[in-house]
Amino acid sequence: MHGREGDIPDPDQATRERPPHPDGDPPPAAEDGPPPPGARHVPVMLRRCLDLLAPALEPSGATTPVVVDCTLGLGGHSEALLTRFPGVRLIGLDRDKEALRLSGERLARFGDRATLVHAVYDELPDVLDRLGIPAATGVLFDLGVSSMQLDEADRGFAYAQDAPLDMRMDQTTGISAAEVLNTYPPGELVRVLRAYGEEKQAKRIVSAVVRERAREPFTNSARLVELIRAALPQAVKRTGGNPAKRTFQALRIEVNGELSVLERAVPAAVASLAVGGRIAVLSYHSLEDRLVKQVFAAGAANTAPPGLPVVPERYQPRLRLLTRGAELPTEEEIAENRRAAPARLRGVERVRADDAG
Repeated sequence: MHGREGDIPDPDQATRERPPHPDGDPPPAAEDGPPPPGARHVPVMLRRCLDLLAPALEPSGATTPVVVDCTLGLGGHSEALLTRFPGVRLIGLDRDKEALRLSGERLARFGDRATLVHAVYDELPDVLDRLGIPAATGVLFDLGVSSMQLDEADRGFAYAQDAPLDMRMDQTTGISAAEVLNTYPPGELVRVLRAYGEEKQAKRIVSAVVRERAREPFTNSARLVELIRAALPQAVKRTGGNPAKRTFQALRIEVNGELSVLERAVPAAVASLAVGGRIAVLSYHSLEDRLVKQVFAAGAANTAPPGLPVVPERYQPRLRLLTRGAELPTEEEIAENRRAAPARLRGVERVRADDAG
């Protein structure tokens, strides 16, 4: 994951009017078609991410600021962070070993200012502890699938290309999307498609999957895409882009445990943040954004019992919201990089330490 250049929206998504309110649900992330020239290495909302983190990363005193790129990917955001903030040390995390190799080449010129670690982003506290770093001063999450994963057909993330149904971000561990399709009980498959893909036709799709897997197990994406097209009513197929997008999103989230990891990772990042430190999170679908919003809103609220005339320090907010709702990419950025279209950016600053004891 890294410099998430963003999940690919529907081909017409870049020209659609965006939600009128920044707290509106982002459009579903999709992976339609190959990227336009130059999109592969274009980090999403790069300048705005850097500006949000900047106050925490400018040098102050003898302490070296530490910024953690929790989703390193191809290193686009990390390269920009190291370049703009020459006094910063960067810790880059990724579960994808190929991403670590490629980003390592990209960031080699920064020497020991960049430390790259094979880890999932909910392991952030453990990584900092192993490196002897008491707290981070900046944290960046760029969620979803990286451009490298989308663009390499054999990873099975993009439904516009026939490929093995793998979808594992770390190909050294876990079950593949094919195993999920071939082995999950029908009721569990329906739950996955509904919960993670918000797929209203989940029962219809799963019935077709169960029938077909009995005939021959699923191995490749093209067969699944065709099955979905055949299973859905014509009225459903006329709207909403590629009819397979929600199923592919759901399988990817299930295979990688993305939402359960994120549920742990965002609170862990808050807990690992120094007072005055900042977190920026780019998400690409409503399920991710909702989780981030909830954690940030809870941290920015006071927890005092009602009716207290004065709110004691221990009940005061730990976080200050830096964005009003979720910020959106500009129309200009979407025109240049359509993978940015579903992006939603939220940021917070740590304003109070946890209570002792």
